Order: sequence, then C-alpha cells, then structure tokens
Amino acid sequence: MKVISTSNAPAAIGPYSQGFVVGNLLITSGQIPVNPENGEIPGDITSQAEQSCKNVKAILEAGGSDITKVVKTTCFLADMADFATFNGVYEKYFTSKPARSCVAVKTLPKNVLCEIEAIAEI
Repeated sequence: MKVISTSNAPAAIGPYSQGFVVGNLLITSGQIPVNPENGEIPGDITSQAEQSCKNVKAILEAGGSDITKVVKTTCFLADMADFATFNGVYEKYFTSKPARSCVAVKTLPKNVLCEIEAIAEI
C-alpha cells in the first residue's frame, strides 16, 4: 500500500489519509469543498460541488491516475434538493460516467453541502 498526499487538496482533518494506492487501484477519502490554498468553503452547491471535484482530481493526479480512470464514486449531499445542480457540475468532471452511489445525509463535516469519494484505476 502507498499513502497519497498532496498540497493541491485539503489536508486530512482527522486520523485518515487523502488516499491510498492498493494494487492497481487508487482510493480517495471523501473530499469536501475546502479550497486547499486558503481553507475557505464556497457558499452555494454549485461552487461546493466544483471544489469537491477539483479536490478529488488533485488526489487522483498525485497518485498517478486521473479523473477519466475513475470506476466508482460515492457522493454525499446534505440536501437531496441539490441533486440536479450537483449533477450539472459532476458530469463536467466525471465524463466517463463511473458507477456511483449518491445519498443524502443529515450533516457533513464543517456543515458543507457535498462530499465526493472515488476509486480509480492506476
């Protein structure tokens, strides 16, 4: 196993890694929409989905993969009413249409509106 760490995505805020390479797979931790440059969180679902996608992309690239090689994502929304707007951003990044689960949860870390985790081929 190889730990993935990059300053181009937010540092872990708990006892976990940004990602791991295991065999020919890269598995990311869930990425909330924290801007790694300044720690800020955008206010609306469109901007938050965009930042979460950028954070996942940065970890994938740091681990020797890229967003086109994602085979599975799990997406968490604070409000399922944001589903269509979230999808509008998500589909710009995950153009290969990986398998996906998307669920609404009661609360996400730092009270953000979305979180994305991914599994990709190396």
